Amino acid sequence: MTIRSSRMRGLYRKKVEERRAIVADATGLSIQEIRATLKSGGLTTETADKFVENVLGTYALPFGVALNVRVNGTNYVVPMVVEEPSVIAAASNAAKMVRAGGGFTADVDRPVMTCQVQLYGVKDGEAGASSILREKDALLEMANRVVPKLVERGGGAIDLDVRCLEAGMLVTHLYVDCRDAMGANLVNKIAETVGDRIAVLGGGKRGLRILSNLCDRRCVRVRVRVPERVLSTETLAGSFVIEGIENASRFAEADPYRAATHNKGIMNGIDAVCVATGNDWRAVEAGAHAFAARSGRYQPLATWRGVPGPEGTQVLEGSLELPLALGSVGGTLRVHPAAQLALRLLGTTSAGELAMVAASVGLASNLAALRALATHGIQRGHMALHARTVAIAAGANADEVDHVALLIVEARDITIEGAVRALRAVRDGETR
Repeated sequence: MTIRSSRMRGLYRKKVEERRAIVADATGLSIQEIRATLKSGGLTTETADKFVENVLGTYALPFGVALNVRVNGTNYVVPMVVEEPSVIAAASNAAKMVRAGGGFTADVDRPVMTCQVQLYGVKDGEAGASSILREKDALLEMANRVVPKLVERGGGAIDLDVRCLEAGMLVTHLYVDCRDAMGANLVNKIAETVGDRIAVLGGGKRGLRILSNLCDRRCVRVRVRVPERVLSTETLAGSFVIEGIENASRFAEADPYRAATHNKGIMNGIDAVCVATGNDWRAVEAGAHAFAARSGRYQPLATWRGVPGPEGTQVLEGSLELPLALGSVGGTLRVHPAAQLALRLLGTTSAGELAMVAASVGLASNLAALRALATHGIQRGHMALHARTVAIAAGANADEVDHVALLIVEARDITIEGAVRALRAVRDGETR
């Protein structure tokens, strides 16, 4: 499917049904399908009862779309599921800035996951490791016999290595190309299949057999170049904004306390895409943060620098790298209608393409946060959007929400009490 456009001016001003029609036209989906799938969160209680245990019902979250996203020259309307105000708007706005510099450029590794087979009580670690490595080809063949369909699709176990962790403990890593699946079930099946044989070869007791969420052979990288002119504000020159964003990046590079919040901003975007497409965002988070700490010191996943641009201007360069194991087949996608719809909205054809889009939205989210911090501060934009939620909590109906939100933002009193007073004034006609 070809996305006709990812730029939809003023979409946020439209009513929900109008947005559905605009997105349907841009993506080639039917408005009836979008309406029916998302009417009640896309998941019935009966289906949910097959997902997890002790089901009482379902818990809905907002399903929105990020706009202006162009990755490697292709336009995407990106589904995001998130409860936090401003995340979708901020990502869309930052993606528009990136688009002015040519869009996101991304590449992704082969979809290789790692499964671990642990041995303990090993008498001679060096001899055990050598014995396992001598049988490498046989072990890979054994692994691939239990995933024949994966092998048919061009995947399967492709390599193996062994590490001595401490006295008496060995771990064997099998590397498995999972194709378009996230791969957890596949690699766990392989680990369980070869575990006994590895224990015999290594001369130890078989311990854990399970995947690792630090999938550092399955990384995605994204780069952007943002022109100075699009970063400026009403009161600040673009060069000043670039300086502020670079300073914020260097702060995160120097301080793990800042790096944690820096990376949280990246995951705002990535997690929201993961949830929308039925992917395991907890696994993604675990892998990302482990990767950030791989040097022994927790570091930012994205960095930013100002560099010389054309005709004496500056350009902001940003880059992001992280492990990102996403699936476009299997798992939740088999049974969750909203996750299936999300992939159709995206028009992605592979897990790698999905990972590049998700990572691009993550970098956009980081840019939006840093630009806000470097200019007027994070609270101003965030709280303006949060005001709508506060207005709803105070009892405002659909026709009153925007008016109440505007009043409490202007009064700088974004509280339930402030919203109740504003709502009373609206209904009494005092503000009209």
